[in-house]
Amino acid sequence: MKQFHGRVAVITGAASGIGRGLAEQCAAEGMRIVLADIEEAALAQVAAELRAEGAQTITVQCDVAKPDDTEMLAQRAYDLFGAVHLLFNNAGVGGGSTIWESTPADWEWVMGVNLYGVVNSLRAFVPRLLAQPDESHIVNTASIYGLINGPGSGIYKASKFAAVAVSETLYHELAQRTTKVRVSVLCPGFVATRIQDADRNRPPALQNAAPRRAPTAQESAWSQMTGRRIGLGQTPRAHAEAVFEAIRADRFYILPHPEWLPALRARMERMLDEALPANLLDSLPPE
Repeated sequence: MKQFHGRVAVITGAASGIGRGLAEQCAAEGMRIVLADIEEAALAQVAAELRAEGAQTITVQCDVAKPDDTEMLAQRAYDLFGAVHLLFNNAGVGGGSTIWESTPADWEWVMGVNLYGVVNSLRAFVPRLLAQPDESHIVNTASIYGLINGPGSGIYKASKFAAVAVSETLYHELAQRTTKVRVSVLCPGFVATRIQDADRNRPPALQNAAPRRAPTAQESAWSQMTGRRIGLGQTPRAHAEAVFEAIRADRFYILPHPEWLPALRARMERMLDEALPANLLDSLPPE
C-alpha cells in the first residue's frame, strides 16, 4: 500500500504509547481513524486532540481479550466507513513474575490481551477485509522479545513469540487466497511508552488475591534498567513513521531497532548449532 489519504485505519491500544503514535501518523497521512482502547478517558483525550488538528476520528471502548468487543469494533468501523485499509492490532500489556510464580490470573490477562487480542481482532476483521474490493494491510504488534529470549517477562515473551507465529501463519494463509490483504509483524525494542504501568488497566476479576513476594536484587536491577531504557527509547511518533515506511515497502518483519539485530542473529546461529540458549539480553549495547 502506497497511498493513505482518505483511507480508514483501525488502531487497538490507541490511547497511549505506540498506538497513540500510530494514530498521530495516520492523522498526518490524512486518514480516517477508528481509535480503540480499554482506557476510555485517555481515548477521549487522544481523539479530542486529533480532531482539534482536523482529523476525522471515532472512538470505541474495547477490551480486545473479549471476542464480542472486537466483533463490535469491526462492525462499528464498517457501519461508519464501509471499509478498513489499515488494521493495527497493537494493544498490549506486561505482567507476571517467573514462569512458575506467575499466577493463572497473570497468564490469563497477558495472554488474553497480547495473543487472544490479536486473534480476536483477526477473526472479526479478516473476513471483512477479504470481502471488500479495496486493498488492506494488517500490522500485528509483537516485540523484539517475540524473537529473542533471556530471563524475566516470561508470559510477555510467550505471548509475543505466539503473536509472531500467528502473523507468519496468517501471511502464508492469506497468500494462498489473495494479494490484496497484506500482513506485517512489528517487533519493536525500547519505545517510550507506559508498558511498565499496564496494571492500571488490569480487570478486577484478574487481580491477584495475594501480594507478590519482594523482588530479588537482580530482578529489581533488571526492572530499573528496563525502565530507564524505555524512558530513553524511541518516541512513539518516530516509531510510527518507521512503521509506515515499512508498510509502503511491503515488508513483513518490521524491526525498527537495529541495535537488537546482533542478538537476534546470535540466537538463530545457536539454534542451528544446537547449542544451549544464551542470555541474549546481555548482548545489548551499554546504556
